[in-house]
Amino acid sequence: MLMQAAQAGDARAYALLLKKIIPRVRAMIKRQRQFLPAADIEDLAQDVLISLHAVRATYDPVRPFMPWLVAITRNRLVDGARRYARQKAHEVNVDEYPVTFSEEGTNTDGDLYGDPDALKQAIQALPSGQREAVQMLKLREMSLKEAAVASGVSIGALKVSVHRAMGALRKALSKE
Repeated sequence: MLMQAAQAGDARAYALLLKKIIPRVRAMIKRQRQFLPAADIEDLAQDVLISLHAVRATYDPVRPFMPWLVAITRNRLVDGARRYARQKAHEVNVDEYPVTFSEEGTNTDGDLYGDPDALKQAIQALPSGQREAVQMLKLREMSLKEAAVASGVSIGALKVSVHRAMGALRKALSKE
């Protein structure tokens, strides 16, 4: 009756319905997911209520309400399990955290990055459009919009120029 009145626009009936069903929803979730902490059970219960709210117009008042609610709850539990599995698939357990700096020295050794003079020469050897794009976007760290305004070149053309320049620089520096 309460869901039927809620569908007709009775806000009080809807609030009363939610008050009455939330303990049942929590109990269903606890029965199905006994291993979950209370906070996760509450999150799932809230998901069920949100789903109920979103699909309340689909309830057929001729049919019993509880099987409809159980179906929504079951679907939310399945979605929650899928979400949990996706999150766990990307987590990595680490017993020991890696050290930022090595014992031998810092990671700012000059030879770690190659010869800076060779890089300057390779940049100077680039065609002017590519050289300007690298200088603005990579060395001066300008945004694409800023570089486009400063150079009068479109954002797409800047992207292409930088891409080609980076390939040319890799090629030039790997030869040395």
